[in-house]
Amino acid sequence: MKQTTLAKILAVACSLGVVTAMAQTSTTVTTKDAAAGTTTTETSTATSTGTISTYTPGTDYITFRTSTDAAPVRYYYSKDTTILDPEGHTVTWSAVRPDLPATVYYTRDGERMVVRKIVLSKPTVTEKETTTTTTTQKP
Repeated sequence: MKQTTLAKILAVACSLGVVTAMAQTSTTVTTKDAAAGTTTTETSTATSTGTISTYTPGTDYITFRTSTDAAPVRYYYSKDTTILDPEGHTVTWSAVRPDLPATVYYTRDGERMVVRKIVLSKPTVTEKETTTTTTTQKP
C-alpha cells in the first residue's frame, strides 16, 4: 500500500518536471551603452508544447494549453506567423483547429506572447469516406 502511494507521488513529481520543461520562458537582454547613447534589446524565442484550445478566424490570438491540468493561455499571432505541418511544409490557417497538438515558438512583448511559428503535431489531411449504393431492378 505504501509503495503505491510513493509511486503515485513520484509520478506526479516527474510529470510536473516535464510540464515545466515544456513551458519554457523567453529571455530578454537589454544592453545600455551610456557613452554611445544607445540601448540594444535582444529577445530570444521560446517554445511551448501542448494543445491548441481555441482558434477563431478573424481574431488575433489562439489559446494554448500545455497540459490538461493547465489553464489555457493566449498567444497572439500576426500576418508574419508561420504554420507548419509535421513534415515542415507551410500550411494555411485553415489547418489550425482546437484539440490539435502543436509546438508554439514565441517571444514575449510585455505581457503578451507573440507567436512566430506554430508546428502542428498531426497531419492536417483529413480522410473522406465514400459510400456507393447500387440499385438493380429485376426484369
